[in-house]
Amino acid sequence: MKTENLRIIFMGTPGFAVGVLKTIVENGFNVVGVVTAPDKPKGRGRTLQGSAVKQYATTKNIPILQPTNLKDQSFIDALTALCANIQVVVAFRMLPKVVWQIPSLGTFNLHASLLPQYRGAAPINWAIINKEQTTGVTTFFIDEKIDTGEIILSNKVRISKTETVGSLHDRLMALGSDLVIDTLKLICSAAVCSIKQPLGEDFHKLNLKQAPKLTPSNTYINWSTCADSIDHFVRGLNPYPGAWSYLTQEQDTIKVKIYKVVIIDSTQENSLWFITKDGGVKISEHTPLGAVIVKHKKLFVQLTNQVVEITEIQLPGKRKMLAKDLLNGYVFSSDAKMIVNPHGY
Repeated sequence: MKTENLRIIFMGTPGFAVGVLKTIVENGFNVVGVVTAPDKPKGRGRTLQGSAVKQYATTKNIPILQPTNLKDQSFIDALTALCANIQVVVAFRMLPKVVWQIPSLGTFNLHASLLPQYRGAAPINWAIINKEQTTGVTTFFIDEKIDTGEIILSNKVRISKTETVGSLHDRLMALGSDLVIDTLKLICSAAVCSIKQPLGEDFHKLNLKQAPKLTPSNTYINWSTCADSIDHFVRGLNPYPGAWSYLTQEQDTIKVKIYKVVIIDSTQENSLWFITKDGGVKISEHTPLGAVIVKHKKLFVQLTNQVVEITEIQLPGKRKMLAKDLLNGYVFSSDAKMIVNPHGY
């Protein structure tokens, strides 16, 4: 089949999907329709606003469908009427079989990991949190389960030592856009040799990692872990949704978000430290775990045998800011402390 005979329906919602859709359009493919989430109220005025994908599709005059129920017959009829022969899915909902089996050439998904690793909702975040050195993108044919369909193509990228989920997201969006184009061309040439993923017992034998949805519970900072783990955790949640902690001082407890930390180097091991007036670190048996220490316009947190410096932070009702800027007007009390193991987290 020639690429100009391909009729594509694109399904997606967030900014990550927009980059892919834009690449498909700019490469001259015929996108006959877009399926995205219904408009949602946003801002103080709670004004209805369309998704990032809808906003882009509108500028290109691409027909848009926004179903609330993917099994609704009126949606199925509208989808079928577009006469697409392939569907491309990027960062969208799980599709029922009645939807993904419509096009003759199938429905494929772009996933931001090297499947079968990191199946799930937040693969980019968890790759950084779990200290992976590489990750990538994968295209696969959709089946009845989540991220388990036969793999079409994949591409790998290294994760840098300072990577945030924001920077890796942008790199994978570009890499994924190119992979989708390669996948469309491969399908047009009828040269696809898809590979089955391990399932069931075979999957568990490989000890593969999952990428579960991010929640308040699994985005809370565990201050009892090492500085390197906290650094990866914070970077894996920056800028969204943000690693967080409870800060208590003078019998008051507030929720803070942490966006960047710096590991304080030292040759000392198995000791509790505190920051001295000259900026050095000395052993102390009295500084409690989680203690917040302010010295020379810098903000530190005591770990089990290390110290981290918080350099970007957000307090309730305030914007995200550099810690040194916050300290120009905000005072931490001498008993300020990050709660290490709050109930429920």
